[in-house]
Amino acid sequence: MRVLSVVGNRPQFVKSAPLSLAYREAGLDEVVLHTGQHYDHELSEVFFQELELPRPTYNLEVGSGSHAAQTAGMLPGIEQAVLGERPDAVVVLGDTNSTLAGALVAAKLHVPVAHVEAGLRSFDRTMPEEVNRVLVDALSSLLLCPSEVAVTNLRREGIVEGVRDVGDVMYDANLRLGPLARGRSSALEEADVEPGRYVVATVHREANVAAGPLGRILEALGRLGEPVVFPAHPRTRAAIAEHGIPLAANVRLGPPAGYLDFAALASQARVVATDSGGVQKEAYWFGVPCVTLRDRTEWVETVATGWNTLAGADPDAIVAAIERAAPGPGHPPLYGDGQAAERIARLLYTISG
Repeated sequence: MRVLSVVGNRPQFVKSAPLSLAYREAGLDEVVLHTGQHYDHELSEVFFQELELPRPTYNLEVGSGSHAAQTAGMLPGIEQAVLGERPDAVVVLGDTNSTLAGALVAAKLHVPVAHVEAGLRSFDRTMPEEVNRVLVDALSSLLLCPSEVAVTNLRREGIVEGVRDVGDVMYDANLRLGPLARGRSSALEEADVEPGRYVVATVHREANVAAGPLGRILEALGRLGEPVVFPAHPRTRAAIAEHGIPLAANVRLGPPAGYLDFAALASQARVVATDSGGVQKEAYWFGVPCVTLRDRTEWVETVATGWNTLAGADPDAIVAAIERAAPGPGHPPLYGDGQAAERIARLLYTISG
């Protein structure tokens, strides 16, 4: 059986590591297509190197642009790959424009779509990611959910066929690769911080890199009485420069971190402050309190357990949440048992359009 995997950004590269290994062990023939949605070396090439992913057979090098233009720019290349490879299934991951483009092409060409991380909902249609999730789930034949909450979300929308609760492949990656980070990374030394005595922050969502929200978030980080390690997404760094947003002395702006470096930083921070869905989960798995720089999250279980606080882009709320952040009252296992990739590989053999 042949599958075409469509990837394009950091979380998708991380998810691809355990999946590619599981595919090989299950006898699946995987062809990788990299859309180039993240074109920066530190957000793309470095992950193929660090995670030892199979080299992409196709690299579209689409780059940045508006959501419509970026998605449209991917379609011809994905179509060419599907027609040339004739896969039995197209696997898409998460909620990006790459996810939507892959699902659209496959559905138009009558190739079954398998959606890894199906069923997530923030219930905020102003988020491009939420629109992508809803559309991709409607196009998918195999909906691979990370939790029972995701299964319930789909059931409420009338989607029950092909739905499976498999767990989260990012947890698979976290279990396998997280322990390597502390031994192989010198990120803390380079940032000049000590374990448990700093905040690590990431900001990249479209709504948060506008001048107003980004300025308020950086104001809040600058009011903290501890170092803030801030590996900045290229879009975020460009927005800081474009809008002339000042950085306080305690905010240590740096380039995007590779997977192992970021895992080392996040796992040893006192608090993680982020607008990334994947980083919210990583913080939970590392046992580090998280403050989410959004008003809503699709990973509601992390909030319910007391490990994650929603603070939006309000400076006072962010400062208060970070200052009082502490471990939750318990740490139940969320999002599976670390065997999601193996389940997905087996289920792909059952897919039908």
